[in-house]
Amino acid sequence: MSRVSLKDRLRAVALIAPLAIFLAVFFIWPLWTMIDVAVRNDAISGGLPETAAVIGSWDGESVPDQEIQQALMRDFRDASSADLGAAIRTLNSQVSGFRTLASRTTKAASEWNGTDPVDLTAVDPRWGDPRFWAAIQKSLAPYTDRNLLASLDLTRNEQGEVVSMPAGASANTLIITRTFTIAGTVTLLCALIGLPYAMLAASVTGWKRNALLIAVLIPLWTSLLVRTAAWVILLQNEGMINKLMMWLGLIDAPIPLIFNRTGVIIAMTHVLLPFMVLPIYSVISTIPPNLMSAAASMGAPPLRAFWRVLLPLSMPGVLAGSLLVFMVAIGYYITPALVGGSNDQMISSIIAFYALQTANWGMAGALGIILLVVTTVLYLIYGRLSRSGAPATGV
Repeated sequence: MSRVSLKDRLRAVALIAPLAIFLAVFFIWPLWTMIDVAVRNDAISGGLPETAAVIGSWDGESVPDQEIQQALMRDFRDASSADLGAAIRTLNSQVSGFRTLASRTTKAASEWNGTDPVDLTAVDPRWGDPRFWAAIQKSLAPYTDRNLLASLDLTRNEQGEVVSMPAGASANTLIITRTFTIAGTVTLLCALIGLPYAMLAASVTGWKRNALLIAVLIPLWTSLLVRTAAWVILLQNEGMINKLMMWLGLIDAPIPLIFNRTGVIIAMTHVLLPFMVLPIYSVISTIPPNLMSAAASMGAPPLRAFWRVLLPLSMPGVLAGSLLVFMVAIGYYITPALVGGSNDQMISSIIAFYALQTANWGMAGALGIILLVVTTVLYLIYGRLSRSGAPATGV
């Protein structure tokens, strides 16, 4: 019996092994990499290894002794450009001016013979300022919260206290707020459009229902880039929408619908509407149709029957759709980039900027963690609401 049991267990493990490997490679490992790169602090130990080994003995006030200064010169002379560049970027983010200071020091290090005494204050007087040495000493810890704080426009002062960054130093909080505002607006519009649409699709039968569902599914069968490009054509000043409104006499001149917040919300609502309609439709289609008739027979007018009967029963679908739409919306990149203006870019654009243009993977990972935390919290809230049942509406 034990052999059969062991065989069955091995067979079960073999069946789930491909799924476990897939999740580990394409889900767990990327998430762990993102978290690790956001909090890891190996730029100094990698770019200035000899300095990192001896600067711990520095008192933090006077100019470091010859051992530390010579170690720094050797690091600037021998370190690779990539490792040294990463260290300089980290230090420059803490003390402004470190980049130019490093440039002068690198030139002096290339001319140093490796044995003569070193006076870095002669290379640049700023080496006499303890702040520059303190930045190196404070950056030796293997992990740091610098990127996580900077993603929220926070930093640590010289006393180690968490304080706000100076005005204009960063706009991450503004962009995060903008992202959640746009995502919330799109989610609300999708709910307002998706609920009556799903009710209509569930109330008809035959080819009418199929036509309504196909109209929702068609956007899912089309490339996101193609859908967004189509909205660029439709929303421009000479596009079909402006021409139609002018033909109907609603406006006298074209109104700006593109490269602004209005265009972003319109295009994102169209793209994400199926994620709202389909969950609501799947719930409403299971509600017995005679409930509304029963409510009417009890004297409830149509609006009151909808408010007290149909809406509470459809809330699981509304919550599921809202969760899907909001989670997808906060990570949108292509649509705001093509349809929006400079003040409509969302957090995904900033992540791409840090990752691709500045090679600051730590900040890109920190902003990605914000999205991960938000989506996880939303999922837990939805799970809690699902277990406790759909919320009832008021009288």
